[in-house]
Amino acid sequence: MQITRLLLIFVVAFGLSACASKFKTYDGPEVTRIYVLKGERRMLLMNNDKTLKDYRIGLGFAPVGDKKFEGDGRTPEGDYFIDRRNPESRYHLSIGLSYPAPADIAEAHALGVSPGGDIFIHGRGKFYQKGRDDWTAGCIAVKDEEMEDIYAMVRDGTPITVLP
Repeated sequence: MQITRLLLIFVVAFGLSACASKFKTYDGPEVTRIYVLKGERRMLLMNNDKTLKDYRIGLGFAPVGDKKFEGDGRTPEGDYFIDRRNPESRYHLSIGLSYPAPADIAEAHALGVSPGGDIFIHGRGKFYQKGRDDWTAGCIAVKDEEMEDIYAMVRDGTPITVLP
């Protein structure tokens, strides 16, 4: 009985530590803005004018140009904000951009197409296409370990500017 109880405690403790491992805490300076520099494949987490973190990123499979419609493989350009998070993402962890903005919707409707949606900053997860830098459907991808830091550091409502 004693061995069974000890084994059960070990399994529960190990299981809880494994579940909690992707959720980090952060008590450093606030991330006040995110800049995505598509041409340089970089994402900067800023505290006012100071760079807190600088990440190498992957983009949509058609990385040049602004997103125009659902399925075009482009990452949108413009000013958005972080509006949601997904701790159960199939790409490890993810935080969502407020795309499409009203201007994106109007532009797509003028073309007679859907603007799409569900643009996220996310990890690679098991679906990462190895050997390709730009592989997403329009999202911004980082390594899973980096996404854990980003998920902890960035709050909902944080502005994000995506530049060509």
